[in-house]
Amino acid sequence: MAAEERASTTPAASDEVVEGARTEGRSRVTGYLAEVRRLPLFPIAILLVVLVIPAIFANQIAPHDPTRGSLGNRLAPPVWQEGGSAEHILGTDKVGRDILSRILYGSRISVVIAMIAIVVSGIIGTALGITAGYWGGWVDALIMRLVDISLSIPIILLGLVLVAALGPRTSTVIGVIVVLLWSRYARLARGETLAVRVQDFVSRAQVAGSSHVRIMSKHILPNVFNSLVVLATLQVGFVIILESTLSFLGAGVPRPNPAWGLMVADGRELVASEKGWWVSLLPGLAIMLVVLSMNLLGDWLRDRLDPKQRQV
Repeated sequence: MAAEERASTTPAASDEVVEGARTEGRSRVTGYLAEVRRLPLFPIAILLVVLVIPAIFANQIAPHDPTRGSLGNRLAPPVWQEGGSAEHILGTDKVGRDILSRILYGSRISVVIAMIAIVVSGIIGTALGITAGYWGGWVDALIMRLVDISLSIPIILLGLVLVAALGPRTSTVIGVIVVLLWSRYARLARGETLAVRVQDFVSRAQVAGSSHVRIMSKHILPNVFNSLVVLATLQVGFVIILESTLSFLGAGVPRPNPAWGLMVADGRELVASEKGWWVSLLPGLAIMLVVLSMNLLGDWLRDRLDPKQRQV
């Protein structure tokens, strides 16, 4: 009898297990799809197309050398305009250099400068900000006065002075941006540290005999990291605009490198004319799309990583 009862109940139990597994699998798929729908797909797609993919594969994608031109093809219009050709899809500039190739290679310059400047300034600013918030007293006062000095420096004037002294170079641009950005990370890290250091887990770590360096690196830094990531994301667009501004003024990336700011500067006298409007407009459009997308992505990250926003 027991064997018969087991035989009669086992198929039903196995069916329930299978059905439960299917339901769980469907719920997981539904959850994954819901997460994908919440992603800022439009900004991510723009960043991939305009910034990330060209920066990585510029050598393979660009149809021409970005620094070599032909005076016979100077100011060739884009392919959709009368007189344009498929050889130069987005036209050429005043010396016959292909606009599309220069935009693609310019994205690489923007990515490299933004990554180096944000990482260096983030490390410096975060270390000083956590130190100021953790120790307080004269250490806090000294670091915050340095922050005030950094924020009061006219960044464009600093860039022009350094270029006059050192000459236009990429390292000068990165140095100017680091001088401007580290103070913003320091202020944010200090504010977050002031709120975290009074928490119970920090007090328990101090009672347990943990060193100050360990407390700052293992207990405080992970709790302020999300805010720093959001700030870094929002700063990417700002760094690209700042680098383009310095290059536009001749205090940034040296010629003939295809920086977006230099491209805008090359065609500024042609913007109002029918012949050559694309020289400045197209790289300017690339700057606008990247900055807008980075700001939208930063806002999304802030909403996702901020506990206060998630509770709303």
